[in-house]
Amino acid sequence: MKLSVIILNYNVCHFLELCLKSVEAALIHIDAEIIVIDNWSKDDSCEMVKRLFPMVKLIENTENFGFSKGNNIGVAQAKGKYVCILNPDTVIAEDTFETLLKFSEDNDNLGIVSCRLVDGQGRFLPESKRNIPTPTIAIKKMLGFVKSYYVSTLGEKETGHVPVFVGAFMLLKKSIYNEVNGFDEDYFMYGEDIDLSYKVSQAGYNNMYYGAKTMIHYKGESTLKDKTYAKRFYGAMQIFYNKHFKSNIVFDALVWFGIKIVPLLKNPSGIDKTNVNHYVLLSSEMNKPLEVALKHDLKLQLGVRNYADDTEYILDNNHLNFKSIIEILSSSPKNCTATFKILPKNSNFIIGSNSSKSRGEVIAFDFN
Repeated sequence: MKLSVIILNYNVCHFLELCLKSVEAALIHIDAEIIVIDNWSKDDSCEMVKRLFPMVKLIENTENFGFSKGNNIGVAQAKGKYVCILNPDTVIAEDTFETLLKFSEDNDNLGIVSCRLVDGQGRFLPESKRNIPTPTIAIKKMLGFVKSYYVSTLGEKETGHVPVFVGAFMLLKKSIYNEVNGFDEDYFMYGEDIDLSYKVSQAGYNNMYYGAKTMIHYKGESTLKDKTYAKRFYGAMQIFYNKHFKSNIVFDALVWFGIKIVPLLKNPSGIDKTNVNHYVLLSSEMNKPLEVALKHDLKLQLGVRNYADDTEYILDNNHLNFKSIIEILSSSPKNCTATFKILPKNSNFIIGSNSSKSRGEVIAFDFN
C-alpha cells in the first residue's frame, strides 16, 4: 500500500466530514487507506464516519489521549509506505497526494513534506514554513518579533528546505516516522509537530516545503483563548527546550510569563465579525466569472447588485471540485472583505471560518 492518511479527531464532526470528502476525492487513483482516530468525542463524529464513510478505519479511543499518542495509535496500524498526518479541519485538492507523493519519490533523503496552507478566507498562514525555534528565536517571537520565527527567505509559492512544519499536514515515510519514534508522547497538545520536525532533521533527512500546492486549514482551535491553552502551549515549548537545548533562564522566565500573564492580555473576542446581508451560491457555471470578479475587488455581476463586505459566497462542492474551491479562495485579494463558506457535496450544511483567529462556523439547514 502506498499511503495511509491519519486523521485525529476531537469534537469537530462537520469539519471532519468535509475533510474526509476531500481526502476520498484525492485518493481515487492511489492505493491508500484512511484511518480516523477519535479521541473520545462527545459529538456525532463516530456515528457520522460509520454512516457516511464505511471504508474508513475508525479507532474509537475511550479517553482523550492528546495529539501525540492519538496519532501514534493510528500510525501503528497504518499499512502504507507513506503516512500523512492530517488535521480534521483541513481541505485538500484532488491532486494533492499524487503531486506530493511523486515529489517524494523523485527526491532522495527526503524527510517531511508539507505544502502551502491558507485559512478559510484564502489568507496565507505563515506557520506553513517555520524555522527551528531556538531559544533566541523563541524569545524574539514571545516579545513580538516574529520574522525570524518563520522562513521568510522562501516565497510562499516556492519549493525549498524548511526545518519545521505544522502538524496540520505532514507527509513522510512510515519507516522514518518509526525511526525517530514518532510523536513524543510527553506532549499532550502543541509542540509535538516542532519536535517531530526537529527529530527528522537531526536524523539527517531534508524537510521540504512544496509551495505550489495549497490546502485549507481552518485552525480556529489553535488560537490562544484561555489559561488552559497558555499552559499547554508554553509548557510544550519548555518540554522541547529541556529535551533539545540547554537551560535558559530568560526563556524559562518568559514561559512563566506566558502561562500566567498572556491569557490576561489576549482579547478572546479578536474574531473577524462580518455582517452578512446577502448570500450568493457559486456553482460550476459561475466559476469563471467569480475568478474574474475577485481580481476586480469582488464587483460581481450575477443578476444582483454589486456586493462586497456584506456578502458571503457559498462555494458549492456539488458542482465545484475541491481544487477549484481552494484556487478561488487563495486567489482572493488581500483586501477582500467578502466571506466564503463551503457547501460540501450531498450535505445539509455550509461550513467555514471568517478568520484564522476564530473557531469555525457551521450553518445547518433542512431540505424539508
